[in-house]
This record gives sequence, C-alpha cells and structure tokens, in this order.
Amino acid sequence: MNKAVVTDKAPAALGPYSAGVEVTGSSKTVYVSGQIPVDPATGNFAGDDIQTQTAQSLTNIRNILSAAGMDMSDVVKTTVYLADIADFTAMNEVYATFFTAPFPARCAVQVAALPKGAKLEIDAVACR
Repeated sequence: MNKAVVTDKAPAALGPYSAGVEVTGSSKTVYVSGQIPVDPATGNFAGDDIQTQTAQSLTNIRNILSAAGMDMSDVVKTTVYLADIADFTAMNEVYATFFTAPFPARCAVQVAALPKGAKLEIDAVACR
C-alpha cells in the first residue's frame, strides 16, 4: 500500500509527484534501471523530441514492471535525468499521463550527457 506523505512543514509538490511516499506491507520491491527512450522493436530511439522520448522511457519502465507482475501504481520513486532542464515542462506533461495519485516521489536533474545522446533517462523503484 502506497500513501503520499504530506505536511505543511515542507513545500508542496509542484507537479505529478509526491514529496514522500510511505510504503506499508511491502513484500516485493523492484528497482528499475535507468531507461533511455529505446524502442525494443527497433533498437532505435522512439523519436527525437522530448515528449516521444519521455513516453518511450516510461513505457519501457511499465513493461519491465509488468514482467515482474507490477504496474505503474506500484512506483514509489523515480529519478528523471534530463540532458536539458529546459525540457522539464514538456517532459512533465507526458510524465503526468503515466501516473495517478498518490504520485511517486521524484527527483529531476540536468546532466552533462546521457547514453546514445538521449534527451532523458528515467529510473524507478516500485513496491507492492
């Protein structure tokens, strides 16, 4: 069971993420390695824009979780690595379509470079 941790003694979340996530009764945890936007059917990036790349990275995470018998509602933490922080808003719009409340805790940072020149990479932790 995942529950958002909310307090007026810390800033409220500014997007589709929770400041903290409490996991109770967890008997299974899956750590999903960082996913770049590679389409497994082609071995190439799904597209060149941040929206398409975000959707593919999150789809890859969803498919890995499915193989482990879990889904996106089990995700309690993600990290989004952006090649350009200016892509944050566009990434966030797509990201929001993959999750529902309580949203996972999240960190989003700009990095110097990503594998294969990807625009982003996303990792996740899921608990059930």
